[in-house]
Amino acid sequence: MSKFLKSTAILAALSLTATPVLAEKFGLGRAALPEEIAAWDGEISADGTGLPEGSGDAIIGEEIFATQCAACHGDFAEGIDNWPKLAGGADTLDHEDPLKTVGSYWPYLSTAFDYIKRSMPYGNAGTLSDDETYAIVAYILYSNDLIDDDFVLSKDTFFDVEMPNAYGFIVDNRAETEYAIWSGEPCMENCKDGPVKVTMRAMVLDVTPQEESTEEASAEPEQEAVVAEAAPVAEEAPAEPVVVAASFDAALAADGEKVFRKCKSCHQVGDGAKNRVGPVLNGIVGHAAGAVEGFKYSKPMAAAAADGLVWTEAELAAFLANPKGYMKRTKMAFNGLKKEEDQKAVIEYLKSFAD
Repeated sequence: MSKFLKSTAILAALSLTATPVLAEKFGLGRAALPEEIAAWDGEISADGTGLPEGSGDAIIGEEIFATQCAACHGDFAEGIDNWPKLAGGADTLDHEDPLKTVGSYWPYLSTAFDYIKRSMPYGNAGTLSDDETYAIVAYILYSNDLIDDDFVLSKDTFFDVEMPNAYGFIVDNRAETEYAIWSGEPCMENCKDGPVKVTMRAMVLDVTPQEESTEEASAEPEQEAVVAEAAPVAEEAPAEPVVVAASFDAALAADGEKVFRKCKSCHQVGDGAKNRVGPVLNGIVGHAAGAVEGFKYSKPMAAAAADGLVWTEAELAAFLANPKGYMKRTKMAFNGLKKEEDQKAVIEYLKSFAD
């Protein structure tokens, strides 16, 4: 018998002894105590039934999130590798490849609380207190621009939060409207003759088998040849010269572009840039703080802007080094760029983007 079959047989035997009758017969285990059952019997409904006492805000939640959640979900809930993104995706549900997050897709906030309380953190589920869970949920909401950082989430304020996709679902009534149509014996008449062919392919998941006919395979080289012939035509148009200030250091800016990858989850630059978790940074160097149209700044940043703060290179460097130390309760959750050369490089890179 192979090791696999032996293991399977052992597991099967153990599963049998786990039944109440056999467990009692062999003296294994005991009945669960009422308090043990109660510890796992937590259920939170969409109407808020089951929500515990407790509270938390995004400021506290950020610290807990950094230690308990960021390893998988990123410092800003933006996701790492294939771990889920929890923030972003606003207005993408009608796209071909929508980003479904707590902020863009989930209709009920109770689902987030219930899931986090039951299942997180990964590998250590059920260890979060009610206050910690409230704080983490608040930080996720804050990362989705759904609450301010000082909003205190509790059972009393839970439904003050408006979930963007709260009305994006419909009642599944297929059992009443469709099941009767598709039930019963297949007629097996007027069936199509000939081989079955793939006529469409899944665009996003890439799950459709890639078997292709001889005609399709032979057509691909011709298409590639057309593209190859067309490429030199695009190269004939000379690129427009880039004009930069004399003080601009292109090599340093190139280094800054690499460092800026740490910022791209929240900020955009260049043509077509849009406000995300953070504002667009085009033209920020040398300009007034808190001046990007359409972005909701934190209260401290708005106050600093009213006092005349200007983002000189020195001010930007100080902010980038330690955002929270520079401006307490800033909306920016990033821990900062500790290396002076990284600060200078990012600032130089931002110089290349005008208003």
